[in-house]
Amino acid sequence: MNILGQSSGIPWSIIIPVVIVIIAIVIFLVIGQFLSLYIRALISGAPVGLIDLIGMRIRNVNPTAIVNSRIQASRAGLAITTSEMESHVLAGGDVVRVINAMIAANKANIDLPWQTATAIDLAGRDILEAVQTSVNPKVIDVPNPALGRATIDAVAKDGIQLKVKARVTVRTNIKSLVGGATEETIIARVGEGIVTAIGS
Repeated sequence: MNILGQSSGIPWSIIIPVVIVIIAIVIFLVIGQFLSLYIRALISGAPVGLIDLIGMRIRNVNPTAIVNSRIQASRAGLAITTSEMESHVLAGGDVVRVINAMIAANKANIDLPWQTATAIDLAGRDILEAVQTSVNPKVIDVPNPALGRATIDAVAKDGIQLKVKARVTVRTNIKSLVGGATEETIIARVGEGIVTAIGS
């Protein structure tokens, strides 16, 4: 009765340590890629568990983006947990833009809770641009010259054709941003108003 190790000429006393070393190297490589993120988060005062980092990779979430966002949020004084950030990423959101928007809102003394920011982001709106427009109003040209029209043309009651351009200044109201008008909607509504005013 030959044992596999004896039949190949390699004793089990060599095979077992080699297998253990190979397993140890694989474990070190798997944990090693997360170790630098773990240490960086720990030193920055925004600890993220090593098991959490491995779990993020398994759930197809970028652990580097989560750790960087967690560090940014912690430094800015925002109390946002790792699980909240990960949930937002799993829902299809952009956690980096949300954190940057919340930091900008915090510095501008704008109340922007995590739930509101993530809802705006998941609705497909650019939350960072919304915060910036809330701080610095945006000027919109009507009609948009980038779309090929330089003026709005309308005919008055007396038959005179008028060519009109307008500039509209808008400021974002973050609380009503979800379901609110986009830039294209504003351009269309102002254009309709101009045509109606000229025709009446």
